[in-house]
Amino acid sequence: MKILSAEQMRKWDEFTILNEQVSSIDLMERAARQCTKWIEDRNPGNKKIKIFCGKGNNGGDGLAIARQLAEKEIISDVYILEFGSLGTDDFQTNLSRLHSFPVNIHFIQHPDFFPIIDKGDLVIDALFGSGLNRPLDGLSADLVQHINRYSSKIISIDLPSGMFADKPTIKESVIKAEETLTFQQLKFCFLFPENEDFFGEVHVLDIGLHPGFLITGNAMFEMTDQKIMKEIYKPRKHFSHKGTYGHALIIAGEKGKMGAAVLCTRGCLRSGAGLVSAMIPEEQFGVIQTAVPEAMAIAQETIDDVDLSKYTTIGIGPGTGTSEESARLLQRVLINYNKPMVIDADGLNIIAANEELLSELPPGSILSPHPKEFERIFGKTENHLERIQTARLQAQKLFVYIIVKGHYSFVACPDGEVYFNSTGNSGMATGGSGDVLTGILTGLLAQGYSAKESCLLGMFLHGLSADIAVQAVSEEALIAGDIAEYLGKAFLSIARY
Repeated sequence: MKILSAEQMRKWDEFTILNEQVSSIDLMERAARQCTKWIEDRNPGNKKIKIFCGKGNNGGDGLAIARQLAEKEIISDVYILEFGSLGTDDFQTNLSRLHSFPVNIHFIQHPDFFPIIDKGDLVIDALFGSGLNRPLDGLSADLVQHINRYSSKIISIDLPSGMFADKPTIKESVIKAEETLTFQQLKFCFLFPENEDFFGEVHVLDIGLHPGFLITGNAMFEMTDQKIMKEIYKPRKHFSHKGTYGHALIIAGEKGKMGAAVLCTRGCLRSGAGLVSAMIPEEQFGVIQTAVPEAMAIAQETIDDVDLSKYTTIGIGPGTGTSEESARLLQRVLINYNKPMVIDADGLNIIAANEELLSELPPGSILSPHPKEFERIFGKTENHLERIQTARLQAQKLFVYIIVKGHYSFVACPDGEVYFNSTGNSGMATGGSGDVLTGILTGLLAQGYSAKESCLLGMFLHGLSADIAVQAVSEEALIAGDIAEYLGKAFLSIARY
């Protein structure tokens, strides 16, 4: 699914109007109808409804919703933010239509006209939509702050008023919605962790925009889905053997951190690698051979004597520590291995302390930092948008794939494309889940998936496995081992799609 800018969404509306020969007011009616149905299905009939409207098209949506609710004998109070000028054409048309229904219409010209909002009221925010390009101030900001003071339920239409669609938002004057009804596509702003407190639960309503636009429109950002995964996924061949699916080398663990090595190795095996060797401290052999008997063990101390070229790919970093010995280990790998590999955790921290190692990365390699690790390597960023932009530039500069982990983890690709992952849940906020991802990515590379395919499929499987696991264990009880354990069901979900 492509993630479009506010301007691209506006052009999609225009494309639909032109190619379906539908008027803009009828398209607005279509969008409002979806909102009305959603509200009617989920709103107890005894709640009083207050709809706050600006005088743009977002306000026009609010007026249409008020009329459609009235047609179902659900009467609301409408409050229009008034600045003494006419609204958009579609707003004015909907205002004229609304006058024929028993809806109380109030015009707010001063804070004295702000209504009292009871705790049990349902507030519908249709003040400002995705076209907003400057922070709210004056009466608009005062009204937003007034609405936020009450503990009533707020539903925002398209996006919370005061929030920018494509860039970081000034938080002082943004509606704090419990739920947001957005149209057709997930907006870019919903991917920013800084905005989480404002949009609540987001519901994407299909309003029937013409699908042909997505064929012609260019989008820098895209959201992964089952359809993309099905296209990437490669079913196994009947006459294959363990050598068909590569030999992965996992370099991980030190005393006290062998759990990371175990989780990473399990993730690699569960993702389908034919053979997996774990390079660990020799005194820890008993741990890996007991916990993961399917893997072979190699001593890290023998790195100088190992022919790394025989491995299809390498995953390095989880739990290795950042000592001089660990730094030397990573340096030896980078000097002697020239195929795409996966670097995570302490491997990234070593690179952050030795920036010259960035130039040694094999082309097409995958870095998978969490935000703090990302900033240690590439510098502090002021917000998530800047982090995305920095990752994109660095991926192009270094010709590597950079996965930044989090809710809606994203991968920045060397060709400039950025993909956001659609799977996963907050149960994954637990130690070791990143180690499992490193193993999955390494296992997919070992099987012959390209670096880009490994990133997209790996992120998706990682999150999907957790989504399946929480149905059995809950988000609170989820541990990293569950993610590896449920990978089989995640694969089955993609295979059966």
